[in-house]
Amino acid sequence: MGEKASEMERFAGWVETLMRERGYDIDSPRGGGRSRLAEDAGVHRAAVTRLLQRQSLPDLETMRALARALGVSLRDMLIESGKVTADDLPLPGAARAADRGAGRTTPAEAAELLGIPDSHRRQFIEMTEMIMTVSGARPEDPRSTHRGVSAGR
Repeated sequence: MGEKASEMERFAGWVETLMRERGYDIDSPRGGGRSRLAEDAGVHRAAVTRLLQRQSLPDLETMRALARALGVSLRDMLIESGKVTADDLPLPGAARAADRGAGRTTPAEAAELLGIPDSHRRQFIEMTEMIMTVSGARPEDPRSTHRGVSAGR
């Protein structure tokens, strides 16, 4: 029980910090921050109060609404709440980056991930490589980014 209570304390503290950063007045008795957050999130004020009083964690739908109102991802909200770990919800592309070792997406991979149509893929890759070269963030192996891309215009 002590571990759950400390998780709830940590999570509630994190939410309070977010609320203060976003301008929700929760420090003065009549600040209205709890009510305003509940209204902005479209949830019952009681759910916000129970969280801030360390009585209970919100359910998934309430967390989703609070995350949206506080400008954080649902992923971060769930991880901070202790309901899941970062390993439970890996970021897209994390496995590919780890497999490559360097952690940088190539222009060709970016084109694929973004769904750039074949008719524009070569131009996208060339423009991205040019921007990376000018900015000093050269592609790891420029020759490999053109694999599978037709040379014709």
